[in-house]
Amino acid sequence: MSAIKLHMLKPSVNNMTVRVFLRAGKLDFTEDDAWGKTRSDDFLARNPAHLTPMIESAELPKGVVWESCAIMQYLANKHGLEDFYPKSPEARAMVDSAMFYIIGTLYPYVARATYPMLGFPQYAGEVGASDADPATKGAAQKAATAALAEPLEVFHKFYMSGKPFIGGAGPSIADIRLAATLEFLAVIDYPLPAWAKAFMSAIEARLGAAYSEPAADVRGYVAHMKSQTKN
Repeated sequence: MSAIKLHMLKPSVNNMTVRVFLRAGKLDFTEDDAWGKTRSDDFLARNPAHLTPMIESAELPKGVVWESCAIMQYLANKHGLEDFYPKSPEARAMVDSAMFYIIGTLYPYVARATYPMLGFPQYAGEVGASDADPATKGAAQKAATAALAEPLEVFHKFYMSGKPFIGGAGPSIADIRLAATLEFLAVIDYPLPAWAKAFMSAIEARLGAAYSEPAADVRGYVAHMKSQTKN
């Protein structure tokens, strides 16, 4: 039996992140498609937040852990995958900072810009999940799309600063999280800057099937949802 069991949703870039990392790290794992299961009594008994990705491991204090960045940090630490998560506190701080900037700043903009077309529910308390009229929701989506440019430039100028990856010569767990996040922007035909296109090509070339296999599920879903809007 594999030591790690991953519960995941194939269309999600949050889930794609961990799916890529497990493959890139050559870890022993199995995958369970959690579609339609996250609100089941069994799932909620282990994960009251009903979130994916989630990994199971008998060695964890609660038997499970969720949140893509936390999963990668834990597994990199446990298995000594320093190529993806450097041991130096200073280098690690930059990787952590980049990941938190993704999930705290960049990803919320990505979600607000893309979820309406992806068919994903939006977050309570935001315009997209409110009773606002379509014009107001459309304006909010456009504002989020416009806001993407600033954090993207932060990654280019600050976190990469002339390097091919946040991790330097090779991709780190922050690079995997960033590349997966950017996959969703295809649904709105967002004009990625040249550096971001080169970055995404470089990470897929470096990781090979470890990246392209999970990415194919996300890209297939994105293509399907785009086709629905044209009908």
